[in-house]
Amino acid sequence: SDGGKLLVVPMVGSHWLSMQEVVEKLSERGHEVVVLVPEVSWQMETTQAYKVVTHPVRQTLEELDNAF
Repeated sequence: SDGGKLLVVPMVGSHWLSMQEVVEKLSERGHEVVVLVPEVSWQMETTQAYKVVTHPVRQTLEELDNAF
């Protein structure tokens, strides 16, 4: 974070709901934040506070639901 640039890679089923607030605060403090999220995920809402980059995954949302 000393360079002001952060890459955040939350995992599906992780604590993203808690992490999101921290990421937004870091962005407000001037850090350039990029969040890498899977195309298929739960509750990974985004805001304008940071840049979101999606990456493809093999599973569908239905498969993800069944796995958990």
